Order: sequence, then C-alpha cells, then structure tokens
Amino acid sequence: MNKSAALFVTTCLTAVMIHHGAIAATASHKHKVHKPSSQAAPVRAQAAPEAVVPVAVAHPAVVPAPAAHVASGNEAIVVLGAGAARETQTVSHLAIQQYVPGTSPFKALSKLPGVMFTSSDPLGSYEWSQQIIIRGFDQSRLGFTMDGVPLGNLAYGNDNGLSIGRALQTENNGRATLTQGAGSVGVAASNNLGGALEFTSIDPTRKFGVDVAGTVGSAATWRTFMRVNSGVLPGGGKFYVSYDYQDANKWKGDGIQRQQQANAKFVQPLGEHVKLTLFGDWSLRQENDYQDLSLATIAKYGYRVDNITGNYNLAKQVGYAYQNGTPYPVGIGNTNYGSYPDFVYYNAAGLRQDAMGYGRLDFDLTDRLKGFATVYGHTNSGEGVWATPYQATPAALGGAPLSVRTTEYDIHREGFLGGLTYQAGHHTIEGGFWFENNDFEQARRFYPLGLDGTPSSTYWYKNNWFATQWQGAFNTKTYQVHLQDTWQITPALKLNYGFRSLIADNNARQIGSNILGVKGPDGYPSGSIEASNGFLPQVGANYRVNAHNEVFADFARNMAAFDNSNTGATSPFATTIAGYEAIRNKLKPEMSYSEEIGYRYHDHNIQASITGYYVEFENRLLTITQGTGVQGNASALANVGGVTARGVDLAFNYQFAPNWSIYASYAFNDSKYDDNVNSGGTIYATRGKDVVGMPRNLANVQIGYDDGSIWGNINMQFQDKRSYTYLNDAWVPANDVFNLNVGYRFHSSNWLLRGVDAQVNVSNLFDKRYVASVGTNGFVFSDPTHTFATLQAGAPRMVFFTLRKHF
Repeated sequence: MNKSAALFVTTCLTAVMIHHGAIAATASHKHKVHKPSSQAAPVRAQAAPEAVVPVAVAHPAVVPAPAAHVASGNEAIVVLGAGAARETQTVSHLAIQQYVPGTSPFKALSKLPGVMFTSSDPLGSYEWSQQIIIRGFDQSRLGFTMDGVPLGNLAYGNDNGLSIGRALQTENNGRATLTQGAGSVGVAASNNLGGALEFTSIDPTRKFGVDVAGTVGSAATWRTFMRVNSGVLPGGGKFYVSYDYQDANKWKGDGIQRQQQANAKFVQPLGEHVKLTLFGDWSLRQENDYQDLSLATIAKYGYRVDNITGNYNLAKQVGYAYQNGTPYPVGIGNTNYGSYPDFVYYNAAGLRQDAMGYGRLDFDLTDRLKGFATVYGHTNSGEGVWATPYQATPAALGGAPLSVRTTEYDIHREGFLGGLTYQAGHHTIEGGFWFENNDFEQARRFYPLGLDGTPSSTYWYKNNWFATQWQGAFNTKTYQVHLQDTWQITPALKLNYGFRSLIADNNARQIGSNILGVKGPDGYPSGSIEASNGFLPQVGANYRVNAHNEVFADFARNMAAFDNSNTGATSPFATTIAGYEAIRNKLKPEMSYSEEIGYRYHDHNIQASITGYYVEFENRLLTITQGTGVQGNASALANVGGVTARGVDLAFNYQFAPNWSIYASYAFNDSKYDDNVNSGGTIYATRGKDVVGMPRNLANVQIGYDDGSIWGNINMQFQDKRSYTYLNDAWVPANDVFNLNVGYRFHSSNWLLRGVDAQVNVSNLFDKRYVASVGTNGFVFSDPTHTFATLQAGAPRMVFFTLRKHF
C-alpha cells in the first residue's frame, strides 16, 4: 500500500478506534511546469466573530435580518452576507449539487460578483486550465481553506497544498463562502493579498442512510458515487464513508480525465461541552492535457487543434526534424502559427495523488469562553509529464528522438490551528494561532522512450530516468497569530477590528548537479529567505439602518509569502546562483491595501448589495533580466512596482413569484499597472496598461424554478475581453456562455422511486466557440504576431444525465 492510501486508511481506523473509546467513556460516565503568471496579484469552520450580534444588546426596534428565501430544496442558493463588515456571499450546498457531479465548486462560485473562473473542460476540474481571478488577483494571491485547513495557493505545480476537487468530493461539499476583498484575520493562508474562499464539508446525518449516484454524458463520461451514513451510534457519534470513480475522454484529441476519491468524516460528542471531528480524504487524479493555443493558431486552424497523441510515427518525424534541423512534416511547425513543440505536443499529462486528514476539537470552557484546536496533515506525490523532442533518448536505452520529461512533486506538510472566543458584554474577542511545517521536493527528470510502441503519458514514471536536470528540497515554516474584537457599540452599529502577524520562513537546498545545464554552470541556488510582517490590520464596521437596510465599510492590509520551489512564479530560487545573490537582499514581499464601502438590502423576497472598492498592490514580483542584456545576466525575480484597482460589485437575488427566482450579478474592475518595467535595459511601457487576464466587465444572470419536485435553471455568464500581454497588444475576445440544469425529485410511495432524483445538465447550451483560460503558459510583455501559445479553448456543448437514489 502506498503512503497516501495508508494515511487515508489510518485516518479512518483512528476514527473507529476513537469512536469505540468514546462508547466506553460514555458507559462509565488531505508536466508541464506552470510558468510565472506574474499577474498583478492584486475557515475556520465556526463563524467569524464579526457576524455575531450579542443577544443581550439586541434592540427591540431592530428586527434581525430576515432569512433569505429558502427554496424547496431547503437551502437558499446564494446568501448575501447580512451583518458582515465586508463584502461576502455564501453559495449553498444545494447550488453546488445542481451542477454535474464531479464539477469544481468554483463553477458555482463564479456566479458571484467579481469572480472569474475558467477551465477548458466542462466540469472545471482540469487543473492545468483552471483559472480564478477576483478583483485582479489570480489564485496564487487568494486564500483557500476547507473546514479551516489551508489548501495553499492552488497553482498547478502546487508546493504547499491541493485543489478543492482533490480535497473534497462534490457530493460532500457544504456551503462555500467568499470574501472578495480580504479574508478574516484568522484565515489560514499566507498568500491572500486578495479575497478568501472558505469551503466546508457536510456533516454525517443523524439517520442511517445510503446514497448512490451514477452519471453518464458527452465524451464518454461516466461517474459512480456511493456514500454510507452510519446514523447516530450508541456512543453518540456518527460518520460517513464515501467513494467515487470518474472517467471521461477529452472532448477533443486523445486522452482521459480520470479520478477516484474517497472521503470519511466522523463526529463524536465527548460530554456536553466537547465535540471531536475527524476527516480523511484520498484522491488519485490522472488527466491528459489539452493543447495550449495561440490566437494565430485559432485563426488559422480553429479551436480543435490538439496533441497528436495516437500518431507516434508523426511525433518521431517531428523529433528527428527538430534535432537535425530538417523540415517539419506538412502542417507541423509553420512559424506563422507557432513552431513545434509549442504548436502541438505528442502527449502530456498531470498526475496527482493526495491524502489529507484532520482532527478537530470544539469545546466550551464556560458560557462565555469557547475554542477549537485542529491538527492536520497532507501528503502529495505528483508528476507533470510531457513527451518532448528537446532531449532524445540515448541509443542504448531505446533511441527514440523523443523522451518523457517529468516535473516531479512531493509534499509532506503538517500543521496546527487553534483559537479562543470570549464574550465580554458588548465585545466578542477572538484570537488564534496557525503553524505549518511543509517539506517539498521537486525534480526535473527525463525517461527513455523506445522506437516502437505507443507510450502512455498517464503512466507514473519512476526509477529508470536517464537524466536529472535538477532536484531541490524546500522547507517552509509558517507562523501566524491573530487577535480581533467585535464591538456592538449600539444596537445598530457594530465595529470589527483586529490584526494578524505572519512569518513565512523559506529554505532551499539543491540536490545533485545540473546534468543538462539549462540554468548555466552554476545551477539553481540554495539559501533562505523570510517574509514577515508583525502588523497586518483589518478594520470594519456595519450599520443597520433598519430591518431591511445596512451599510458597511472595511480596510485591510495583507502580505504574501514568497513561493518556495525551482519553478514558482514568485520564488527567489527560480534562477541561477548568481541571480539569487543579486536579489536576495533586495526583494520585498508583495503587499496589498484594500478598502471597501457597500450597501445591502434584504427582505423575505429580495437580497441586494452594491460594493465599491479601491486596492493598492505594492512590491509586485516579476521575473526579469537583471542588469543590461549585453552583460548576459540571469533572469531573476524583482519588485517591479504596483497595481491600482478600482471597481464595483453588484448582486441581486429576487423571488419574484412562488417557486420562481432570478439571480444577477455584475462587476466592473479597472486594474492598471502603476509603473514601467526595466528588463535587461529595455523599458517596457506597462504603466497605465490593464492587468493581464482580468476582464473589465463580468456579468451573470440566472432564472430558476423549484417547486419541490421539478426544478431547473438557465444561466448566462459574460466575460469581457482579456489581454495576455503586459503591453496590451494582444486580446482575447469577450464571450457569453449559457448553461441549462433541470431535474426531478420523486416523492412516490413506491420503494423503487422513493428517494430518487434525476437531473440533466447542458453546458455551453448554444455551442459557443471561445477562449476559456488565458495565461496557462504565463504572460509576456508583447505578442504582436499572436503566436504565443498560452490559451485554452472552451468546451463545446456537452450533455450529462445523473440518477441518484437515497436508501
């Protein structure tokens, strides 16, 4: 049994053993290398104290905000954060379940104002193409947690976490909460210059039950799922165990998108004032890549250009041509549309295996003092796999004009989260601590290919490499403490203020030598660097005008730690030793200053909000050439100025008739670079240019119906044009995509139909051809010929059918 599976099984066995212990006690008393995006970067499970309104000071004339309309599925689809001192929205468990099983919850969150999520597959789960941008900050500068446990920066070659799709099965997703401007001071993230997304897992049910589901659809998609809930056991505990297997072909070209995953959760009361929660996750994901495209390729050949997988003979011809300097085969390597291997690849894949678990104690020390403590662990092994002609296989090992290049990942992290909340009159005081130790290893290796046969890129390559280009071991220790107070000054006015202190200590150690020497004679550097700030404050206020109207305002200051790898977008070690020595005493961590002011309205049928914001982003990091070009100096990380962002978010949710609702959101964002960039003596006039990847306008409209049996919705998402060059000389056109979701819940007394529901999901209803993700291979200063391959095509219309039954 491998380590990841062993950790998952151990977590489940621990839950069972603790459960039995609790019974006795009662009786006696977790490829390609993602190039630096360099983009302007512009939960705890318990509720943040700012949302707490002490009952003792409730004013008779101030009626609490009415609950949002509850749909027939017993949950509101979107809840706007009434009472909060910052812009926040929550997407319900029901809203996530209305998508195709296996869909990334980011697709449900993308309907919220200011959120841009794109992916080239219909489920949003293909990680190479996943892109999340909120108010100009991409995912590397946003915070992500699941039940309070940090998920890291969600980069493709993640060095400190894992995606939510590998941490939690879709069916076990609870509500997900977004704060667009800045997460709470206690959120466990060292990179959230922008907002924070806090996911939760559902709890086991009180009654025994079995849930089974099956999905079939376009591109030979099929998925099976099963979950068993124990119900309440004799000792008061309850648990569930679930497993799914998902398989699909790519919608174009050859290849698979496959994942199997298991979750287990156990909740046990330990007396009247203590609750124990254990959670375990295991995931194995294998996905073939879609080809990155350029605008010129799309204009000449369309959106369906993909890898030449399945034609190994053609791949070998291209390899010989590349190495011998002879002409490429017809249709390959036209320099007007990008040359091989950037035009098409033979094959590529991403492989990831994860195990994650946590144990949490929630306790009430007194009526006024409550707390929690969480320990967690996560292991990951992964490979980015690419069949490349850049390095031929040695004759003695097979002699093919290609070889398999891997980027290999190995994460072992463990951490602790703890907090206390004290109620003192009109004050709710909360403080906490987060520590994480993360050991990360990364290597670039080459594996042999034979002249005959068809190699599989979803195979895990181990032990028989013929060259190691580089290998590094990295350690990051993160320390965070926070303290905040929510002061109910008057029955209508609430003030929330606090700060956090953050230290992220990075150490890098290079192993072995640069066999292929692409980083020059001195290779990658070893060393250490620290990002720290002792005072990162947040201040917010909420004023309840009356039962239906409220205004709020907040300010937050945040810092991001450096990446710690040989390939990270903001890693000081992704350069030569000479380059590192040139920057090690000059780099400053990125900082952001965010201000918001907003208004909310809520009654039994309507929720509405409007928020204006202003963000200053300082010390932006970008990889540039140090010194002048004639000096031949290395490219290395540097602070290149700032970004200023201004914008408005609007959201509107209205139940306009029995069983009918409409939801709409709109966001305007004006994010611009503040400074020109000097790279190798060349001045790039980026000042005043739009931030790459971020559209100025985003809009969503959804009309829904739910009478308890029949439900459905149709939604439209609009994304404005986006640039992928810092000089804004190349743009991706705007797009509008429609999706349809319909279903039926059976309420028959017949045993076969009781507990059955069926749904049909149609993505890209009108079969729109468009560019989904921008910047998958990073961003460049200029692309006048439109040949830089950094775009992913959106999936065409696809249809899925799901049948579920609850026993």
